[in-house]
Amino acid sequence: MVTTRFAPSPTGLLHIGHAWSALMGWRAARAEPGGRFLLRIEDIDSARCRPEYEQAIVDDMTWLGLTWDGPVRRQSDHLDDYRAALDRLQEAGLVYPCFCTRRQIRDEVRASASAPHGPLGLIYPGTCRPLSDEERQRRIEVGESYALRLDMEKAAALTGPLFWREKAGGEVAVDPMANGDVVVARKETAASYHLTVTVDDHLQGVTLINRGRDLYHATPIHRMLQALLGYDAPDYDHHGLLLDADGKRFAKRDRAVTIQALREAGYTPEQVIAMAEQLAASTAAIG
Repeated sequence: MVTTRFAPSPTGLLHIGHAWSALMGWRAARAEPGGRFLLRIEDIDSARCRPEYEQAIVDDMTWLGLTWDGPVRRQSDHLDDYRAALDRLQEAGLVYPCFCTRRQIRDEVRASASAPHGPLGLIYPGTCRPLSDEERQRRIEVGESYALRLDMEKAAALTGPLFWREKAGGEVAVDPMANGDVVVARKETAASYHLTVTVDDHLQGVTLINRGRDLYHATPIHRMLQALLGYDAPDYDHHGLLLDADGKRFAKRDRAVTIQALREAGYTPEQVIAMAEQLAASTAAIG
């Protein structure tokens, strides 16, 4: 039985690109007997998320006719789940505190001969990895800010070679070092996006993840976390991102193409879905 999900963050209004992503997951679930389509609100970033945007997501999905199964899962209601997963990683000795600021990391990377970059941006150079336990504890006790990073080299040694299954491309090998020691939590935040999405997908029994191609390079991180936490690996379908007439990606700041704006302009749900399909076809033709 296939289970898919649509998991937006309530940091703005849904746009036509969101509608396409939700539609793909909804269709994949409804095409299978007993298939399930879930709606999840990823509101772990309390500084940017707003209740009014969460309600707008529910309203837009209902208007489009993209009905979901079961209750909406709101991340902020499940912090204990993420803490439990983080505890497991810490108990295995796979997580360490990093006290570097973003600026310090940028400066150190720029000063290095290789200036390492990964598909998601600058790769953390491991400055705090060699700190002793005593030094780490001292700095935490005096109140320094820190992020908790996954020691990817240790993690890879535990998991061995990994891959994920891409719906349109078969098996994809995981390069564990491609993104370096990624952040899995912060002093003031229970868990990062990478950890929360991995835990949520497992607990909700998601078997197929439909999401934009912009998240393709985050998948090795999620696959690594799945293996470390003993989770089954879902299949993935990373679809192309819808582009406007100028070849730019749609974004939340583009008020003209939000679902709410289209609805207020008199479009029907069928017209909006047809618009998304046409944009997807033209985007695919571009390559």
